[in-house]
Amino acid sequence: MGDDLEALKSETLESLAQAQDHASWDAIRVGVLGKSGRLTVLLKELGKMTPEMRKERGQALNRLRDALNTAVEERGQAIAEAALEARLKSEQVDVSMPAVSTPLGLLHPINRTIEEMTAIFGAMGFSVAEGPDIESQWHNFSALNTPDHHPARTEHDTFYLPASHEESPPRVLRTQTSGVQIRTMLTEPPPIRVIAPGRTYRADHDATHSPMFHQCEGLVIDQGITLGHLKGCLIEFLRIFFDKPNLPVRFRASYFPFTEPSMEVDIGWSRQTGEIGGGTDWLEVLGSGMVHPRVLANCGLDPAIWQGFAFGMGIERLTMLKNGIPDLRSFYESDLRWLRHYGFSALSSVSLAEGV
Repeated sequence: MGDDLEALKSETLESLAQAQDHASWDAIRVGVLGKSGRLTVLLKELGKMTPEMRKERGQALNRLRDALNTAVEERGQAIAEAALEARLKSEQVDVSMPAVSTPLGLLHPINRTIEEMTAIFGAMGFSVAEGPDIESQWHNFSALNTPDHHPARTEHDTFYLPASHEESPPRVLRTQTSGVQIRTMLTEPPPIRVIAPGRTYRADHDATHSPMFHQCEGLVIDQGITLGHLKGCLIEFLRIFFDKPNLPVRFRASYFPFTEPSMEVDIGWSRQTGEIGGGTDWLEVLGSGMVHPRVLANCGLDPAIWQGFAFGMGIERLTMLKNGIPDLRSFYESDLRWLRHYGFSALSSVSLAEGV
């Protein structure tokens, strides 16, 4: 092999050894073995030589080409492996390290309870009805057989809004979701089976009362409805909601202007331990009764044909009992620590199948 070929080989091998990345390696490959590379130019010059010189020079160039091709491929593979190793080191994960905890959004206990109620009553055939937070006095009081002189209609008990006209009575922030029942009976023909969860407002504030709170009321209107249907519906709901198949449930006579007869509903409870379904004490959880004939008549339904029952419960109250929350005011303090403790994952939403 001539001196010029030996020099080309030495320079190429030295350059390959110094190449540390793919770009520099590829530049050496093209500069030597490419179409215009130094070795390619020498091969093209063979045609100008005599046959004797061409044979000897051609054999030397072919040996050099094979050696350089091998060296280039080996160095290219080594550079690729080194790049992969560096990438693996930079992207590796130490599985023994504790996972990084990313704060996730949680469902407020009120929202979770509404979902559970909707699932349970939905499995019983109830649909969800909604209505405005600002009601007329007729929808909120008069249609529900609550006369003008009733204490609930005083300014001490109710939030009134300024009247739009001097002649019209002021509107109110609804004190109960019963107005949704009135609107449903006025717009939908029976049979009716709805629940109405939502915000309500009363001028009251302490550890067990809030000026804004949530209620869930229910209404069933059909022919031949009796107290037996009312009791069966509420007993089933309470036992599923508290996950107590044998939960004791008691109905006590009471009074509500819009139902007759009216009943308070109690559940078995231990005053000493707070256990739901344990002990010999009773705890009031909701009110109920058969829809008053005057309420039916106010909504254009003939009480001789249609009967129904209604019930109402405080969502905060049931949430506190089920989750052991001691103070109602905590629901509205926006304390993230409290929410992380009592909140629910948004990915564990209840379904109808879980309600029964």
